[in-house]
Amino acid sequence: MYVGVGFVAACLGASTVGVAQQTRADAVKDPVLKAMLDELDRSMSQLQLPGFAKPFFIQYRIEEVDDYSTKAEFGASEGSQHTHERVARVTVRVGDYKADSSGGRGDGALELASLEDDPIALRTALWAATDQAYKSALAAYAQKQAALKQVQTPPQADDFSHEKALISLAAPLALKVDADDWAERVARASGLYKKDPAARAGEGNVHYSTAEFHGRLTTTWLATSEGTIVRKTGQEFQEVFGVGTQAQDGMRLDRSYASTASSLKDLDTTDAFEKHAMGLIASLSDLRKAPLVEEEYHGPLLLSSDASADTLRGLLAAGVTATRPRLGTEARTNGPLASSFRAQVLPEFINVVDDPGLKSYDGKGLVGAYDLDEEGVPGQAVKLVERGRLENYLLGREPVRDFPQSNGHGRAGITGAPRPAIGVLKISAENGSPEDELNSKLLALARDRGLKNAYYVQTLGGEMTPRLLYRVSADGKRELVRGAVLDEIDLRTLRSSVAAAGKDLFVANFFGDVPQTVLAPALLLEDATVKRANEKNEKLPFYPAP
Repeated sequence: MYVGVGFVAACLGASTVGVAQQTRADAVKDPVLKAMLDELDRSMSQLQLPGFAKPFFIQYRIEEVDDYSTKAEFGASEGSQHTHERVARVTVRVGDYKADSSGGRGDGALELASLEDDPIALRTALWAATDQAYKSALAAYAQKQAALKQVQTPPQADDFSHEKALISLAAPLALKVDADDWAERVARASGLYKKDPAARAGEGNVHYSTAEFHGRLTTTWLATSEGTIVRKTGQEFQEVFGVGTQAQDGMRLDRSYASTASSLKDLDTTDAFEKHAMGLIASLSDLRKAPLVEEEYHGPLLLSSDASADTLRGLLAAGVTATRPRLGTEARTNGPLASSFRAQVLPEFINVVDDPGLKSYDGKGLVGAYDLDEEGVPGQAVKLVERGRLENYLLGREPVRDFPQSNGHGRAGITGAPRPAIGVLKISAENGSPEDELNSKLLALARDRGLKNAYYVQTLGGEMTPRLLYRVSADGKRELVRGAVLDEIDLRTLRSSVAAAGKDLFVANFFGDVPQTVLAPALLLEDATVKRANEKNEKLPFYPAP
């Protein structure tokens, strides 16, 4: 049995992004785009309440999402789910590019749209959303004009940027997922703990063992009153395995692994995925025996490239995006790096670029890559940090001071309004160190501070909680410890405490409504805090699992 995903119209030509000769005549061969353009023309010519402003800009966006998932636990399927829907999002702006209705209630309206390509049904959904969005825009514009009269400092940038209109019609995709095969595969993976000798003997005492597969294809149609017409598709897949237990003192011990890709062929093979899963299962026995981390440690810490990718995404991703500040302030943007433009935010040997056009790295597909953002602007490679200094921000069509144009990073989750977001965030070090050299530097830093040991983080869970943490003795021997949390690792740490970085980059793909990728090196921190989590430990089960 196959689950077909996506919009397919054999009559459409196999147009590709960036073909210069694509025209509106090509676009109207797609029944969805034809309905959108017909209704857009009607709205721009007829939409105006007596005595109120006409819209100066309208954007129609329809997203068709086909989503399939299947889950299993303890070797048995828990069922599968397949959802298929279309949603229309309409943005109406009144005023002008300098001062418009955007912000708050002026961000648009939603309507469910027909899955069939019936023009009246599609246009009716767009009409209803347009009416609602226009009324909201008028109210928001009036409120904004009143608010501007209450502040002394004028806005530091225009409300909306002028961008070149384009027509880009990517070929529709059909995603075929073998539902029976994936249901069987995840069921088998969730039962792998039965093959582990420690688990079979009861030593591992596995409390949960789950596996899940998730596949999603999103087709987006976009039309604006400026003349931009876009059809694009994006797909992402993920297979996840999770396993957990409790230590003798009741501490929860969890391990998980995910293979995430933009195509099925780039996911782990069955053998590779199950090898990872078996490694996680085996690690539970080691974790249950591992001693607790010391109560508090201050000193050098080595983050693996895997752990570094999670850390850097958490600290940098929000800081390098630029959004409009509150009315009446002289701020450039919001967020932790709002006042750091051209200031030192990382060591001089670190560079950061966000490049949505980077489709693969080291043979791996990157889910954060894209050609056009959700505002119809081509994604640009943006040099964010050069030699440690913040030189740029990621922007959509909402300008901020010193940055009047979009750089193609106005990204939107399903049904959401476009907001600046990373695509493929690449952090690299000039003259990066190989792994053995980083280990030597870690021990040297500990020795210089008179410490008997240092720490190495192999993998992180949520909220800076290490899943695998090793105490490293003076001779380089590693001892697994548990029950730790990392503390006081923030942007100041990145600016002043990174002593060295690795040469090789880890590929971290993040599945979600706005898929993202982070490429990151290992990081050696001169000073970090590792302390005991001291969380509540639940009682052990009164009798063993079956």
